[in-house]
Amino acid sequence: MRMLFIIVMATIFVFVAFSAFFWPPVLWSLIVLLPLLAVGIYDMIQIKHSLLRNFPLIGRLRKIMESIRPMIQQYFIEADTEGAPVNRIFRSVVYQRAKGEMDTVPYGTKFDVYRVGYEWVSHSLAAKNLAEINSDLRVTIGGSDCLLPYNASLLNISAMSFGALSSNAVKALNGGAKLGGFAHNTGEGGISEHHLEQGGDLIWQIGTAYFGCRNVLGLFDESQFREKAAYPAVKMIEIKLSQGAKPGHGGVLPACKNTPEIARIRGVTAYKQINSPATHACFSTPIELMLFIQNLRELSNGKPIGFKICIGQKSEFIALCKAMIETGIKPDFITVDGGEGGTGAAPVEYTNSVGMPLTDALTFVRDCLVGFDLKREIKIIASGKVFTGFHLIKRLALGADLCNSARGMMLALGCIQSLQCNKDTCPTGITTQNPKLSQGLVVANKMHRVANFHRATLKSAAEILAAAGLCHTQELNRSHIYRRVSATEIKRYDEIHPVLQPGRLLGDNAPEAFVYDLQIANAQMFTSTVCQIA
Repeated sequence: MRMLFIIVMATIFVFVAFSAFFWPPVLWSLIVLLPLLAVGIYDMIQIKHSLLRNFPLIGRLRKIMESIRPMIQQYFIEADTEGAPVNRIFRSVVYQRAKGEMDTVPYGTKFDVYRVGYEWVSHSLAAKNLAEINSDLRVTIGGSDCLLPYNASLLNISAMSFGALSSNAVKALNGGAKLGGFAHNTGEGGISEHHLEQGGDLIWQIGTAYFGCRNVLGLFDESQFREKAAYPAVKMIEIKLSQGAKPGHGGVLPACKNTPEIARIRGVTAYKQINSPATHACFSTPIELMLFIQNLRELSNGKPIGFKICIGQKSEFIALCKAMIETGIKPDFITVDGGEGGTGAAPVEYTNSVGMPLTDALTFVRDCLVGFDLKREIKIIASGKVFTGFHLIKRLALGADLCNSARGMMLALGCIQSLQCNKDTCPTGITTQNPKLSQGLVVANKMHRVANFHRATLKSAAEILAAAGLCHTQELNRSHIYRRVSATEIKRYDEIHPVLQPGRLLGDNAPEAFVYDLQIANAQMFTSTVCQIA
């Protein structure tokens, strides 16, 4: 191919030179030909890429095709039910509801209802009229030690930091939260002026790097925390222990996104990649975590305090429950993130192969809290892949009290799933700090789309409730959701994940599935007990 390139280019230049005698304007073609020749020669002599050395110029087509592959795949190849991580059916319904367009579909479902894993909600012949549904589908978060409980919507914006998102995206999300009366989780990047400008309710997330409340050494600063926790917009505080997309890894802010503004808000050096620690410096045992929760509750004058977790070793969450009982200190809420959670930047192994999936984690956390008789004062927030009313209803039936959605809200903003979140080149201006791209996102328009999506999703959930003959989400339970477990067998979720009776894990009659983890769980430590037993 190298010799062929030389022959072809030589032939072209000879032809141009000869033609110039008869038609001089042909020399203008050299404006294109000379750069191509230069690139081809460079490809032949460079030593980094063997493909380009062997196939000069032509080999560059591979990179071009790879760059447009996601778009070609999405628009021309994938079926409506096959797109990943979010298929076109769900992307379309979010777009339609966000824009206030028709969201009905013709001619029946496109899903294979006989495949293993298909799920549905059971309806009732005693269905309710929508007018009979409790119109106040909200949940009060705050236990007996909480002085300022928060009346939360069933659907809220999951954690996404300013830095991962553009300033306009943050403003639009918070504006949508204000319009729709729901909460906006700040993510671990701290509270910026963009979170406060629109006046929406905030859940302030405190990560392992303590952005926004850290001293010069990167450790937790009580005075900064007290100041920001007193903001009227801050309704709850969430301690991030781990997240589904990269549990046990810590957050990553690429250097290209770490602008001077973001660095100022976070208290770090600009244009350096920021890797949050995998663990907190303020506590190293379950009991210390409970004491930290108590400290934050006092510093915030009694606002709801909770933590976010992706379940790994079951014994460690059981250890947290034991610490709650031993100290008498309980979080007001627990956000459960599934291992399939999304993020702007994560190692592929963590995205694909670390962390318990949400359905399993959600049922486990619910069972543990009920089994230790702790659930009455603790609300569970399920985080991940809520695009429709069924997604919301399913998670509530499995054990959640309310839900958070990140990708659903991003789609409502106009995300086209171009998969460039980690490159600072997001074409819709959502996950970029490039002002030329982010200015394309018009806050005044997109905030209404976020509110529209929220409102339509809750309406859809209410309609499903009515079809099931229920008046409130509190009446939902695992018996309402069915799952195909084989080609010839279906089961209710209460058969797949049997419900525990309150206090069942406190005595000596725990279910066999919990016995091993109960034995090794220790409120005095998170890890190492498994190694000792082994």
